Amino acid sequence: MRQPYRTTLFASLIALICAGVLWAAYDWFQGRYLRAFSEHTAVFSGDLLKLPPDLAGPGPIRLVHFWDPACPCNVGNQQHLSELVEQYAPQGVEFYSLQKSGSHGQLPATLGTMKVINALPGAEHVPASPAVGIWDRSGKLAYFGPYSEGLTCNSSNSFIEPILQALENGREVNATHTLAVGCYCSWPEGL
Repeated sequence: MRQPYRTTLFASLIALICAGVLWAAYDWFQGRYLRAFSEHTAVFSGDLLKLPPDLAGPGPIRLVHFWDPACPCNVGNQQHLSELVEQYAPQGVEFYSLQKSGSHGQLPATLGTMKVINALPGAEHVPASPAVGIWDRSGKLAYFGPYSEGLTCNSSNSFIEPILQALENGREVNATHTLAVGCYCSWPEGL
């Protein structure tokens, strides 16, 4: 009678050790790779944004992607941005990127066709990134704000496709002040 008791006790002990190891592995993985989504509210105002003199004035529709390589929120919109470039660049929309001053990094290869802007008047007042500015064919700022609300961005929750469609169809857009809740990182230096 002692043998079945020992076997059961041994099996229970092994199961308990395995459960402990699995829990420790799960806890380690969650702490290292999974981050809780912290919603931030950002107020975007494009009043001070201007295109550099060589890009200002009448021309094609211009989209400027404001990004900070250290911001984990960029990952959520880079696939969507690649899709925008693929869809709208052949229609004549020009895509530019402005990297946060003092930061280091590169956009993924899928966004390698974007032209780089080293400075943009008023960019020091951008509240958060990732953000986007869209100028219409007359050179007027039509939209400034986030790509979307929420943790990630895709074509189903994006603010960008409707803006680009309206501008492509010749409609005027004036959406330069936006309040949004989502995954954003502070843009101004020292914040």
